Amino acid sequence: MELIEKYFSGELTPLQRERFVRLYDLYAEWNARINVVSRKDFDSLYLKHVLHSLAIACACRFDGGAQVCDVGTGGGFPAVPLAIFFPGAHFTAVDSIGKKITVVRAVASALGLDNLEAVNCRAEALPGGYDYVVSRAVTEMSVLKGWMWNKITSGRKGTLPNGMLVLKGGDLTAELTAAGGRFEVYDIAQWFGEAFFETKKVVYAPR
Repeated sequence: MELIEKYFSGELTPLQRERFVRLYDLYAEWNARINVVSRKDFDSLYLKHVLHSLAIACACRFDGGAQVCDVGTGGGFPAVPLAIFFPGAHFTAVDSIGKKITVVRAVASALGLDNLEAVNCRAEALPGGYDYVVSRAVTEMSVLKGWMWNKITSGRKGTLPNGMLVLKGGDLTAELTAAGGRFEVYDIAQWFGEAFFETKKVVYAPR
C-alpha cells in the first residue's frame, strides 16, 4: 500500500484508501482457493498488479459516467484498481474463465464497488457501446482491435479521446505495425520509478 500512497496519496479519499488496503487480504484469501495471481509474485501484489493497473490512470483520467471495458480481466486487473480510483466511471470486467470472474465479483462485492460489473463471456460476444477498452497483455493489438474496435463509441469521456489503453511490455514495433492505425506509446517509467516498470508501457489507440 505504501507504493499507492507514494504516487497517489494526495488524490485518495479515506474510502479509496481503505479499499486499496483491503485488496491484499481479499486476494490472499481468494488466491489460496483459486490461483488468479501468480503465487511467486503475490508479495509484489501492489507493485506488479495494483500500481501497474493504475498506470492507465496516469495516461488518461476517465470522466464520471465513462463506460470502460476490461478485456481478459483475469483476477480483476486493471479493472478493480481502476474502479476504486474512478468511482464515477462504470467498469465491465470480462473474462472467458468463470472461476476468475467469481473472484472479481467477490472482491467487488466485498469492497462495495457498485461501479464494477464482472461478466463471464468472450470479448467478441459483448454488445459494445464502450468509451474505453483497457487490457493487460491479453493478446496482440491486432487481435484485440478485431474483437473490440467496433464496440468503442466515438467521443471523449476523459482526458484522452475514446479509444483503447493497453498495458504492454518490451519492443512493440512489429506488433503495432501489424495492428495498423495510430498509436501513442507511453513509458510507465516516466510516472513510476521502480525497476519493474523500465520496459512497461501503456499503448493508446484513439478511436
